[in-house]
Parts: sequence; C-alpha cells; structure tokens
Amino acid sequence: MRTYVITGGTDGIGRGLGLRFLDRGDRVIAVSSGEEKGRAFLREAARRNAAPRAVFVRADLSTLTGMRGALHEVFAAAESVDGLVFGAQRFRPRREETEDGFESTFALAYLSRHVLGHGLMDLLEKADSPVIMNLAGPGGLPGTVHWNDLQLHHRYTGRRAAMQSSRCNDLLGAHFPTRHPEARIRYVLYNPGFVRTAMADPLPAHWRALTKTLALLFAQPVSKAITPIAHLMDHPPAEPVSAFRRRTRLPLEGKAFDPARAERLDALTAELLAPAL
Repeated sequence: MRTYVITGGTDGIGRGLGLRFLDRGDRVIAVSSGEEKGRAFLREAARRNAAPRAVFVRADLSTLTGMRGALHEVFAAAESVDGLVFGAQRFRPRREETEDGFESTFALAYLSRHVLGHGLMDLLEKADSPVIMNLAGPGGLPGTVHWNDLQLHHRYTGRRAAMQSSRCNDLLGAHFPTRHPEARIRYVLYNPGFVRTAMADPLPAHWRALTKTLALLFAQPVSKAITPIAHLMDHPPAEPVSAFRRRTRLPLEGKAFDPARAERLDALTAELLAPAL
C-alpha cells in the first residue's frame, strides 16, 4: 500500500486523484483549508469502503503556520510518502496579503510548495520510488517572475500573480536536483490544461459565468484529466526533473528552467523564509 499526500486534495484534480488512489487500495492524506470539503472527502472515502486509508489535514497553506502544521501532521500520520501532489491554488482577482505579509497567490501556489517539498524529503526518500507532482503551468500562458517585486505591490492583477507563481514553480522544480543531488525523488512539473474545477468561483460574476460556460464546452472533466497524472506518478521519467503539458513532454530549456534563475529564486526564497525559521 502506497501513501500519497495531496494539497488541495478535497476539490478538483486533487480530490479526483485522491479518490482514484483510494479506489485502488492506497492511502491518501488530503491537505486543505476547508473543513466542510474535508468532511465530504472523508464521507466519500467511507462510501467507497476506504475510510481507514483516508486522512484529512486541515491547514491554511497560504500561511507559514499552516505550512508548518501540515508538515507536523503528515509526519505524525505517515512513516513514508510515495507521492506528494501539489494541487492547492486559488485565483484572487484582488491583491490580498497573508498574516505573514506575503501576497496570497505567491504564498499558496509557490511558497507552500517550496516549504512542503523540501520539508517532506525524509519521508519521501523512505519510499521505493518517490515522486513529487507539481501541478502548475509549464508550457502554458507566458508569465514573468517580477524579481524586484515578488509580492506584486505594484500593478497587481490575478493573472499576473497566477502566471508568476507558475514560472516560480518551473524554477522550483528545475532547482530541486541541485538542492538534493543524491535524492531518488523524481520531480514532475505538469500542466493539465483547461479542466472543469472550481477555480473560476472567486471571479466576478460575469467572468465566472463566462469561464464556466467555456469550461462546459472546451475543458476536460477531472476524471479524464487525472489519468495521465496518475500514470506519470506510477511511471515517472528516469530523469530527476521533467515537465509536461498534458501528455506532451517539454524540453527543460529557456529562461523558464534556467539554472541561474532557479538559483536566484531559491536564494530569494530562503531570505523570505529566514525570519520565520
């Protein structure tokens, strides 16, 4: 029986993956901030006769307290972790700051993945074939890392924040083998494309209605979107890090995966986190 930790594991792609893993006999630790959706996930696990193998960890991963709490709960619940899936994200049309002073999208969609990925190294390395699956946006819409304004104090838009987080995750994955050269972990960056999830819910009413209409016409259902993700987790590439847009493998080249930029972001992130450690 394998153990999977899934952030954003009570909704959308994360929930779909979690239920698929439970159905085949694996153990799932779903991390999410929503108590109601967490209970619904556990009820669904019980309905599938998988209650003993389903764990819900409530944590606000946009905060350092939530990140540390999630690490503590996972270490308490698991002796090893076969797969870590990063799926937690939320579109914010207006700029918001966390209790730690970070821009919320940056904190949730990038910073939590940095903290948990490195923080769960010991549990991952105990597994036979450990995988980190980072659901972000490699090969998708262009975005920029705003090196002099990572917290987007100026010219904030929800799209700029989301795209910056995707580019930060590209660099996070690219730098992972440099930080952990002896690790057996395979780090996979994956862009699922347009999927029918609740991502549009925070949008203004007219944009929300338009996005959901387009999703009905053009987006993949979660049940279809998770199939290649699960396959990659079961059969990851041999290389330490890889990137995909749906089923298409992407070359790790250009500024999105540039080693110098990845080193720079890692150093800046360490500076941001240093006061809290």
